[in-house]
Amino acid sequence: MRILDASHAGFRMLPHKRIAMTVPLAAAERQVPVEEMVKCILLKDKAGKFVLACLTGEADLDVQRVREHVPGYARLSFASPQEITAITGYELGSVAPFSLRAAIPVVMDEALERCERVNISSGDPRLGLELARTELMRCLGDRTHVGVIRKNAA
Repeated sequence: MRILDASHAGFRMLPHKRIAMTVPLAAAERQVPVEEMVKCILLKDKAGKFVLACLTGEADLDVQRVREHVPGYARLSFASPQEITAITGYELGSVAPFSLRAAIPVVMDEALERCERVNISSGDPRLGLELARTELMRCLGDRTHVGVIRKNAA
């Protein structure tokens, strides 16, 4: 939340009554549509380079499409829970798209551009954050690439 405060981004805190480690549970706790949820998935290539893929809550990630947006990355696979914590500073299931421990590229699915408001993890499995998509993109800055990274997209 520090980056949101420092950027003077408007956001709303959405506390959970219960821990929510999955998108459907978090959406239910926040009483928001799954389509507004942003899930963040950390990927690693064979050389040990990382990239964060962000897409709408109901979408399935197409790892090969992510690779198209990060030249020089080869054979992407899902990061381990230990790598997730080491690189992002967050636990599996509560990864936020910013304030990461490492400066890595972020690839956002273009479907998020249809969302006026988005819901992201705060890094705490008991608290979500709602903000305008434009504010999220502004806070992410120039490390962010936008493209099609979900399966079954035209």
